[in-house]
Amino acid sequence: MTDHQLCDNLKFTTAINTIAVAIASQFQSAEEQIAVAAVLTQIADTIETIAARNTLCEKKPD
Repeated sequence: MTDHQLCDNLKFTTAINTIAVAIASQFQSAEEQIAVAAVLTQIADTIETIAARNTLCEKKPD
């Protein structure tokens, strides 16, 4: 995905939606889909936590 596509809200959210549909279609039951969603949410939360820590730790004292 190019920088231009990342900055285009419609293209970006459409790509995310397409990926979500493709992943969900690989599982037979709602329970499996829920489990995968929980794992992906945990991964996203952990990445966000790391990014926040990196931002805080990279700040220079005033």
